[in-house]
Amino acid sequence: QVQLVESGGGSVQAGGSLRLSCAAFGYTYSSYCMGWFRQAPGKEREGVALIITGTGVTWYSDSVKGRFTISQDNAKNTVYLQMNSLKPEDTAMYYCAADPGLRKTCGATWRGKEYRDSGQGTQVTVSS
Repeated sequence: QVQLVESGGGSVQAGGSLRLSCAAFGYTYSSYCMGWFRQAPGKEREGVALIITGTGVTWYSDSVKGRFTISQDNAKNTVYLQMNSLKPEDTAMYYCAADPGLRKTCGATWRGKEYRDSGQGTQVTVSS
């Protein structure tokens, strides 16, 4: 059974850092598309960072480029989102999503609706 489980959210002051984790249980694929998305109250879900696991290919939204880093640990089947220089506007529920069938179009999956699997989310709150 496939399950994506996020962790690492919390409350931090502006300028601080957090590292989110997304563990992909039951994922036996050697490579798949995974993305981190966020949704703030009253706003649409937006893509933050995307990765094709096993290749190191990554993409970032303009709003987080230079501050966030997406990475993977193949041995743990886990993808991370290192978030530095956090801003109050980064406050949102953060979700990870994955789909082995999206490798060819991974870099275009910014809306997140295409993914087969997604987690329950972890809250990130940044105070000024």
